[in-house]
Amino acid sequence: MYTTLTLPTVIKTIHQIKSVYLKKEIEVEIFCPDNLLGNERVNLLLINDGQDLAQMDMENTLNSLYEKWKIEPTVVIGIKASADRLLEYGVAGKPDFKKRGSKALAYTDFIIKELLPYVQSEVDVTINGKRAFAGFSLGGLTAFDIAWNNDNYFDAVGVFSGSFWWRKKDLNAGYTDDDRILHQMIRDTKTNPAVKFWLMTGTNDETADRNHNFIIDSIDDTIDVVKELMKKGYQRPNDIFYFEMVGGKHDVPTWGKAMPKFLEWAFGEKSI
Repeated sequence: MYTTLTLPTVIKTIHQIKSVYLKKEIEVEIFCPDNLLGNERVNLLLINDGQDLAQMDMENTLNSLYEKWKIEPTVVIGIKASADRLLEYGVAGKPDFKKRGSKALAYTDFIIKELLPYVQSEVDVTINGKRAFAGFSLGGLTAFDIAWNNDNYFDAVGVFSGSFWWRKKDLNAGYTDDDRILHQMIRDTKTNPAVKFWLMTGTNDETADRNHNFIIDSIDDTIDVVKELMKKGYQRPNDIFYFEMVGGKHDVPTWGKAMPKFLEWAFGEKSI
């Protein structure tokens, strides 16, 4: 338990990382806990679409959770999306029907082979705790894909309004639910990655209802991810936490409101 003398405070810095895999510089914001005792466990969280963290007031969110002793010290990395977001985000090696996500494998290489080593070498604390990856919308789909396929680097994933509709066939081209790429990836994976899952949608996330069952697609697609995970043996609530926010929309204010709940789940005293 922290005391008033050892309460972590957040120091935010901005970094430019030259990526060989993406052939450009990527800007990241690092929110690093300061004022540690030196023997405390420090966690790591990567977040796609890091440009949204300012609107979420991430710095004050973290400080507030530290002041309430809600989470352990955690280094948070906000990865700002580039102009190639629709190409770099997605399921690696499996572009959608519009060929979006064609650079997702290169983005994965950037995360694993460049960003993680950079963070370990640049931050002033030793990251020796839990490691999670999170994202919003398409960034959430990407975080899931990378954590799922790299469980030696990540222990958990947080998906806010995830683009689980990501599909290999357009709706007017004979689409069925079997065309959803991430659901198929889960089914095709022979072993169970050692990852825990926090999945969130809002009841006003969208209005689309492609199968006319009076449930919006974002909720349907997310619940179907939960079902696929449970078919593989993952259990609720130990392995999977599903949060459906009443009135929640597909926007930054909604995700910002949900963020403390995710942080407590991932890095709290009674966390995963």
